[in-house]
Amino acid sequence: MEKLTNKEEQIMQVIWKLEKAFVKDIMAELTDEDIHYNTLSTIVRNLEEKKYVGYQAYGKTHQYFPLIKLTDYRNKFMAKAVDAFFKGSYLDVVSHFAKEEKISAQELEEILKMIEKK
Repeated sequence: MEKLTNKEEQIMQVIWKLEKAFVKDIMAELTDEDIHYNTLSTIVRNLEEKKYVGYQAYGKTHQYFPLIKLTDYRNKFMAKAVDAFFKGSYLDVVSHFAKEEKISAQELEEILKMIEKK
C-alpha cells in the first residue's frame, strides 16, 4: 500500500465517507476547494491505478468505490508516523498531544477507561 499525496488522501476521505461516488459527487463534497472537474477526474483515475478505488461503469461515466478500508490505511500510516516521529512510542505520542494541549484531561481519562475495558 503506497502513501497517498495530501490531495489524494483528501479525495479518498470523501470516497470513504460516501462509499460510492461519481466524480461530480466528490466535487460537491470539496466545497472549499478550487479544483477543476478534469483535474479531480485525473486524481481519481490515479487512485484507481494505485488500487485504492474500483469502479462500476455506467456508459461513459464511472461510479467509484474504495478498495482499501479507511482503518487499514490509517493503521498502516499511523504506525509509520509513530515510528518516524516518536521512535515507536505511543506514550510519547500521547505525551506530545498533552503537552501541546491538543488532548484534555477528560479525554485522557476516556483513553484510560478504553484501555481498562480491553
